[in-house]
Amino acid sequence: MIVECVSSHLKKTGDGAKTFLIFLCHLLRGLRAVGGKEKDSLTAKSIQSHVRHWKNCCQWKSISQALLTFQTQTLGCIVDQYLSRHYLSVFSSSAEGRTLCRHSLELLLEAYFCGRVGRNNHRFISQLMCDYVFKCMACESGVEIFELLDNCFVELNVGVTGLPVSDSRIVDGLVLPRDFSVYCPADGAIKMVIVTEILQPLFVSSGSEFVLNSETQFQASQCWIMDRMKTVMKHFRSQNIKLLLSSVKQPDLVIYCARLNSISVVDCLSSEEVSLVQRITGLSPCALTEVASQCEISDSTLLKFCKPLILRSKRYVHLGLISTCAFIPHCVVLCGPVLGLVQQHERAFHGAFRMLRQLFTDLDLNYIIETQEQCNPGPLVYDKSRESTHSPETDTYQDVVAKNKTILETQTHLEVYSGLGASDAELIRGKPWSAHKETPIDPSQTDEILKCLSPEKIGITDNRELFIENNSTGNPTAEDTRTEISSEHLQVTDNPGEGYMSPVTHKSPDTCTSRDLCSSAVPAGCVLPVGGNFEMLMHYYLLNHAKQCRQSDESVISILIADALLGIPKILYRAKKGKDSFPHVYMQSLHALQTSQLMGSGQSGFESVAGKYQLLTSVLQCLVKILTIDLIINIKRQPQKTGDQESEDEL
Repeated sequence: MIVECVSSHLKKTGDGAKTFLIFLCHLLRGLRAVGGKEKDSLTAKSIQSHVRHWKNCCQWKSISQALLTFQTQTLGCIVDQYLSRHYLSVFSSSAEGRTLCRHSLELLLEAYFCGRVGRNNHRFISQLMCDYVFKCMACESGVEIFELLDNCFVELNVGVTGLPVSDSRIVDGLVLPRDFSVYCPADGAIKMVIVTEILQPLFVSSGSEFVLNSETQFQASQCWIMDRMKTVMKHFRSQNIKLLLSSVKQPDLVIYCARLNSISVVDCLSSEEVSLVQRITGLSPCALTEVASQCEISDSTLLKFCKPLILRSKRYVHLGLISTCAFIPHCVVLCGPVLGLVQQHERAFHGAFRMLRQLFTDLDLNYIIETQEQCNPGPLVYDKSRESTHSPETDTYQDVVAKNKTILETQTHLEVYSGLGASDAELIRGKPWSAHKETPIDPSQTDEILKCLSPEKIGITDNRELFIENNSTGNPTAEDTRTEISSEHLQVTDNPGEGYMSPVTHKSPDTCTSRDLCSSAVPAGCVLPVGGNFEMLMHYYLLNHAKQCRQSDESVISILIADALLGIPKILYRAKKGKDSFPHVYMQSLHALQTSQLMGSGQSGFESVAGKYQLLTSVLQCLVKILTIDLIINIKRQPQKTGDQESEDEL
């Protein structure tokens, strides 16, 4: 299951397999410490008591649900509101618009290839990749280019063994890994068509019968087919078509007639190769009806060149396609003395394209915030007048309060919100306001609203008299979740703090608290310096979030993730000493954050913010799956596979 999670993550980001496992191990160790210790030195006393409560009362599934809730409702808020202050970009702004900075891309690729290719080839491979990206880009900020490079990397890459790595190069156009069925050198304008059917006419169409009574009739039919084929090829030549690309194997007669008319033929193309040619040129396959009717062939395109390419002892088809999209066709030839080294560089290249594809795409962030906004009091809301105003109804209400020996120091509006499974002593943290796109959430679907303090629905009527109404269903709906309560059940908090609310809060009559879904994004091109900057920043802001939390569960989860993240830079700096050691780097970073200064980095290079955030969420989702396992059963033999064999990428 863990291997499947890592493979799924790599298919999205192309990076982070080792970090995935390191982070997951630290999370599991942290959970074991939380569940196995009576005291936790990293938490406050109130949190320690809740940890003990988890140990005694909660199952792992409850912890997994808390992790999932934290990831979906809180983690994006921390990234959007705090981590975003430290974003750098691979784009440079100018009067002409946003353009990709070559130096930033070089730093990004050098950091990516470090550890993926040999140290002696590291600089060369990263520079080759950077050159290839800029040669392929017609416009310097299009994600569609990286989508094409990722999806069609196999067709755009040629591996050659028996040559040194330094012979790797970039070639213009498209290189097809096969030889011409027939090659005829051509000068001047070269037109190309794509066919997906056999051009040779058949004796008979499908579903009908053709009867030959003699050998003479058979020879006559053969002559008719040959004459027909020659006519077709002459028509191609009259249209200046000098290259025929075919997805099927063409008969010898077609090859013979093409040679007579100086038309080159490349057949047996794969569906992926045909699709790539169509995507670059915008060309559709030629319909046989156009060929048979001798009309003008509209589905053709011009080529810059068409020639064979010899790499070592192998022949290839080299086509100079003219692009109609943002991608300028180029192929990369990766050389190596042995096959294993070539495959290593190919995988590193492909992973880099996946990383760039995600980097150049906005990453959506959705999270929950609680806001206080102006609203009109509902019919059940008791509208107290101000301190300077008194009325008979007010005196009646004060009498009821006095009978229950509860003194209200302020005359405010008292409300209770019903919810799912929280105790009346718990508090809900109100997150700061963020000016983003908001979508109100149905109160019946929220999971952080608190239970009523009594199973009965209690309210105050318009004439200020207390009444109690039984709830026959035992499950209040969205309409009856906000009610007034009698003074014997009241627990008034003097000042829960700005931006926070408690189960029973002092509020002005014209404000109410709502939970909203905020939508934001990590902008395309955002990066951070390598060397554990992302992990140390998230560690710092997660600990700050834990200190501000009013919910113990959320605070413990925040500290758990923060400590696990810090384990990654500890490993990165494990072999360093002196000023480059982890304690020194960490204290410098902490001081910079506390004094609002720029964080330094002892290493050169960038890494994608979107990739790091995706790694964080992927590990948390994997951990949730692990925690939901009920039982592991030992079996004597592996179950037989019913599907296809796993691909090399999955392995």
